[in-house]
Amino acid sequence: MLEVQGLSKRYGKYLAVDHVSFSIPDGCVGILLGPNGAGKSTIIKSIAGLLRYDGGIGIQKMSSKSLEAKKVFAYVPEIPALFDALTVREHIEYIRKAYKSSITDEEIEGLLARFEMSDKQDKMGNELSKGMMQKVSICCALAVKPQVILFDEPMVGLDPKAIKELKEVILELKENGVTVLISTHMLEMVDGLWDVMFVMEKGKLIGAYKKDEVGGKDLDDLFFEMTGGEEE
Repeated sequence: MLEVQGLSKRYGKYLAVDHVSFSIPDGCVGILLGPNGAGKSTIIKSIAGLLRYDGGIGIQKMSSKSLEAKKVFAYVPEIPALFDALTVREHIEYIRKAYKSSITDEEIEGLLARFEMSDKQDKMGNELSKGMMQKVSICCALAVKPQVILFDEPMVGLDPKAIKELKEVILELKENGVTVLISTHMLEMVDGLWDVMFVMEKGKLIGAYKKDEVGGKDLDDLFFEMTGGEEE
């Protein structure tokens, strides 16, 4: 479970996020949306531990700032950040050791195969394209075997096959009881994945929809119905 409780963040006098609260249960996929400047990126960075903030963020009933919470949380950033001097395989091995993950060699090989990286695993981080870097970032996050995972624009830069694999991975995570939060503007890519949608505007949470309560409406229609604007 992911819980955001009274989250606020100021940049000087500017209130970017104003007492936002929401939660996503185990085994559910949440989508975070908002027009430009709504505060979505600030929330993402706060959950990921990249910003100081007021309020609380809970991961599996633990403070997100605790070491135990960090062990069961994974983050796929919008812009991948890899080590120039580590190979693809070494990035995953680094995560396995850092998190003391139970992921096996066979499971790592399976991840690399799913994202067509088996023949790229000896390439260095600075030799990879944006799309390949994104695949490595996804593999590293999955190597944690997280209970809560955050994806920020995960499909940007991916080829169609990788997008298909990622969608299947997200559905598998959901089936295995993992809490998933996706921040994206590619609504058509997540229309078949989401369970609950949270919409931000001007630093506030202006509403939420549960998929099983909206009568089959498209994600786009729901978003524009609530904001009348364009997603970030």
